[in-house]
Amino acid sequence: MEKKILLVEDDLNLGIVTKDFLEMEGFSVDHCQDGESGKTSFFNRNYQLVIIDIMLPRLDGFALAREIREKDRQVPLIFLTAKSMKEDKIRGFKAGADDYITKPFSTEELALRINAVLRRTTGEVSETETERPVFAFGKFTFDYPEQMLHINNKTIQLTRKEADVLRMLCKYQNKLLKRDVALKEIWSENDYFMGRSMDVYIAKLRKLLREDPSISIINVHNSGFKLSVE
Repeated sequence: MEKKILLVEDDLNLGIVTKDFLEMEGFSVDHCQDGESGKTSFFNRNYQLVIIDIMLPRLDGFALAREIREKDRQVPLIFLTAKSMKEDKIRGFKAGADDYITKPFSTEELALRINAVLRRTTGEVSETETERPVFAFGKFTFDYPEQMLHINNKTIQLTRKEADVLRMLCKYQNKLLKRDVALKEIWSENDYFMGRSMDVYIAKLRKLLREDPSISIINVHNSGFKLSVE
């Protein structure tokens, strides 16, 4: 089935080149040149992935990403930007990004990153995961395929990345989850920026898990994390 991508890029020439290349790669692409039109297009159509330039007129990329995440917590987001400061990357991940690519870039690199993100977010699971798709810990029940966290009569819808991180923690319940192991399995690479991104998701999960005081995510210095269940 053809995957549909929303590309929000104000540089017309770059947008046209990127759109043409991705369509040659087999994607269907809608191109918008400002944040407001990108928001309108997203809210009226279904997309499997969104590519957002940060420096957009009318509505900047961070704001657009937040709007998208309020409507859909699962659709993959890739930020496309000329900025390379680490603070911008962290801010992007906090806004809900799944990946981040800095201009100038090759279209081949963009295609590889798109395919990597889609592989991580389409719900494909290994045999081991199929054997145990639901985890129970403390007062929580976590349905990984549905990305839902249940406690008492409350249901919390997780993003794909939140679900991926929580699944890894659950698999290593009360054991050390090494940082490099989690990064390679979830982000496919282990570097500074991916590590900071994981820290953002760990912080989000800590807030969600506070409803059960018997559960905590412990930082193990220079090693990784542990989902502690008393």
